[in-house]
Amino acid sequence: MSQSSMPNQTPPRSNRRPVAYLSERFLNSPDARALRILAEFLEPLAHFRREKVRDTVVFFGSARLRDGDGPLAQYYEDARELARLLTEWAVQFTNGTNRFVVCSGGGPGIMEAANRGAQEANGKTVGLNIGLPFEQLPNPYITPELSFEFHYFFMRKFWFAYLAKALVVFPGGFGTMDEMMELLTLSQTEKLAKKLTILLYGSKYWKEIINFDALVKYEMISPEDMNLFQFADDPRTAFELLKSGLTAHALQPETPEMPAISRSRNPLKPAGTS
Repeated sequence: MSQSSMPNQTPPRSNRRPVAYLSERFLNSPDARALRILAEFLEPLAHFRREKVRDTVVFFGSARLRDGDGPLAQYYEDARELARLLTEWAVQFTNGTNRFVVCSGGGPGIMEAANRGAQEANGKTVGLNIGLPFEQLPNPYITPELSFEFHYFFMRKFWFAYLAKALVVFPGGFGTMDEMMELLTLSQTEKLAKKLTILLYGSKYWKEIINFDALVKYEMISPEDMNLFQFADDPRTAFELLKSGLTAHALQPETPEMPAISRSRNPLKPAGTS
């Protein structure tokens, strides 16, 4: 039989589709949104358990406050020093788990300063980065196994709140105030099954940006709501306030599992939802 008369040896094209969890087209579709949301819960959860991170102290603040740059640059050094002091203190509580791990939004500015100070104290440190149009990149001081990238803001906020035992809010803009108000509201409405120590760092800045006394005057908040947070103006004072709050409210016996954020029995329920 001549070569030209031989039957075609090309195998027929397969019409088999990939299994659903290997189909990028499906996973990136609106129909798979619930899976993507669940992935942003389960993937960090697995890493936190593997790295034995029991709880965190969250640092919020502007990405625009850089090292040695501008009139507010001192806040960068203050955040760096406070994170170092906290991490050095927390090492005494390491007994199979990592306590009070410094956690930031993962980007530059105050976030970088916090991760940097914790790394300089030889501690693990968390970065919860978010994909933004201007491409916020993770800073180089985050522990690689604890560096996360989020698409959904609300899942990132969930992880800020889920493990947090304290919050330090440095000067910042819309994003910082959004995150701060979210956690203040959860504390005010008792949606957190824990006492959260909250510090606003830089009293002059915060009292100028937000007139808390006016909120009380016009009865938008109760006078006792002012007790939800404290002010600090230097790293040593902030550290002493954090140490006092964490000792009083976070060093009680707990189960080895991560504490639930909500009073609900549903572990997948984001904070503040009903």
